[in-house]
Amino acid sequence: MNAVTTNPAAASSILQLKNIVQEFPTEDGKINRVVHDISMEFNRPSINMLLGPSGCGKSTLLRMMGGVRPFEVTTPTSGSVLIDGQQCFGPHNDAVMVFQRYANRPDLSVYENIAFPFRLDLWKKKISTSEWKARVDSVLQAVGLMDKKDLYPHQLSGGQNQRVALARALVLRPRILLMDEPFGALDAQTREEMQSLLVRLHQSNPCLVMFVTHDVSEALLLGDRVIVLSTMPAIISDDFAILEPRPRGNQWLRSPEAVALQERVLTRLHQASPGKGSLRVGF
Repeated sequence: MNAVTTNPAAASSILQLKNIVQEFPTEDGKINRVVHDISMEFNRPSINMLLGPSGCGKSTLLRMMGGVRPFEVTTPTSGSVLIDGQQCFGPHNDAVMVFQRYANRPDLSVYENIAFPFRLDLWKKKISTSEWKARVDSVLQAVGLMDKKDLYPHQLSGGQNQRVALARALVLRPRILLMDEPFGALDAQTREEMQSLLVRLHQSNPCLVMFVTHDVSEALLLGDRVIVLSTMPAIISDDFAILEPRPRGNQWLRSPEAVALQERVLTRLHQASPGKGSLRVGF
């Protein structure tokens, strides 16, 4: 169970970060500030892209939203994370994470990997056997793996394994889906296929998606909102909405609107992070 503190003023927010500061001790006994005074609020189902140079603190923030707490370190150092107006100090049942390393169990089939959460006591108690089996069948169909359900991870491609990881998260029907560069290790074609799949799944089952990337084009193709971070200590250097309906494609990325947004992002990053980090831009 989470330890929570009610904050009525924030009750209309699905997810809120208030004045987040994160510091970690270094080996020489000093303090390294990774995140500096970040606040943001999310009030509706949407896809939100957290963009910035490599190593700027994006994943630190994402894990904080998911209640992932490193040992022997206070997280956050100061500030608060709230879900539905309640301050969260640990993992939250409504928030599910998908990582770049998809971590499918090699000893379980595709079906068993996706159904794995229902082995855990929390979900055993909440979801009946008939319901979770129906959910697994439904999400297998949605991610296009019904014909692969009896195969094992070593028999799948990288993109198929990432579909399994995404399906395992979606089968829980989370209100908040946290994605840490989930397509970063995929080849260009498979990456495009996974981006399209995410858009389709979000249309059919809207939720609040927080998606970490350092790919500018990916952020513009997927995001309802793009939040740009500086290098460490991370601050918000830009935060804007994209009104163009999804799906968006390479033709839109070449449009004056998209090119202007790319230039805006790159300018903000160069101003806030001169000569540091790395980003991808491409069509």
